[in-house]
Amino acid sequence: MQKKILVLPGDGIGPEIVAEAVKVLEFFNSKNGDPFVLETGLIGGSAYEETGAPLPEETLGKARASDAILLGAVGGYQWDSLDRELRPEKGLLGLRAGLDLYANLRPAILYSQLASASTLREEVVSGLDLMIVRELTGGIYFGQPRGIRTLENGEREGFNTLVYRESEIERIAHTAFQIASRRDKRVCSVDKANVLEVTGLWREVMEKVAREYPEIELSHMYVDNASMQLVRNPKQFDVLVTTNMFGDILSDCAAMLTGSIGMLPSASLNRQGQGMYEPIHGSAPDIAGKGIANPMATILSVSMMMRYSLDSPEIADQIDAAVGRVLDAGYRTADIYTDGMKQVGTSEMGDAMIAVLNGEEI
Repeated sequence: MQKKILVLPGDGIGPEIVAEAVKVLEFFNSKNGDPFVLETGLIGGSAYEETGAPLPEETLGKARASDAILLGAVGGYQWDSLDRELRPEKGLLGLRAGLDLYANLRPAILYSQLASASTLREEVVSGLDLMIVRELTGGIYFGQPRGIRTLENGEREGFNTLVYRESEIERIAHTAFQIASRRDKRVCSVDKANVLEVTGLWREVMEKVAREYPEIELSHMYVDNASMQLVRNPKQFDVLVTTNMFGDILSDCAAMLTGSIGMLPSASLNRQGQGMYEPIHGSAPDIAGKGIANPMATILSVSMMMRYSLDSPEIADQIDAAVGRVLDAGYRTADIYTDGMKQVGTSEMGDAMIAVLNGEEI
């Protein structure tokens, strides 16, 4: 049975990097009898320009009818002056909420070929392989009430609400423990329970759910300490599970341990296993159209899609192995380039992937 994939190139470098990931999907279609049906849609600033909305109803409908979604990036300077509800990021948040994509998986894996590209010493990061599980549809990004109001004295005040229901915490806890059961069986829950009542509840619920997974070791860490420990000794972690905002911040910190944010994919899943897959970097408008962006995070997002939504782990293994071989051959985009390597552009990196998948020498 064919699987439906909705492709959302988005803004900035999104169309460039998604084009290389689509090459990979089309390669497997050509080799395996077209198992994947690809459909495109609009999101973000490009959607606003064409339809007046960052998430058109047509796109949301296509997303709901798909088995998986491949997203490039959203946002750009030209839309910063729009009303908040019309900004590109609202399209992304709306898609997450509309599909109930509550679990965001962000691996931080250091390829051995890139150990020297990290800003940390090799002995600190060599062999790094951790997973951040971020709750994605609750917390302060979605909490109500929110807004900007004028006080009686005429001063303006901004406010947002941090809120989590017990059921929201339980389901992300189960996701983290289930992922850990396939890894090193350790979960560190990151909170700020000494200050925030919401994360006090978070810790209580994590402890309760942990009793259903006796083989998993659960620990707790305050978010400020966790950010320090990610830089000091990142290999102490296996699976980190945390709130929406904390996960947003910590995953970007973890990304830089690997040498480049351009190498890291992500998955956002709902209870049915439907997922949205995207690189964790942004739209990078400063380099958009220059053909120098690293497409590997997007290509590796396709690998995650095969594992978590499309039941094709053998294809995921082939993609992962091909990435390693391209790096072994010395191919580097500007963000991961070091002296003596072969600096290439976006499309050249994608072409190298196809060559390797096809069994060719590069």
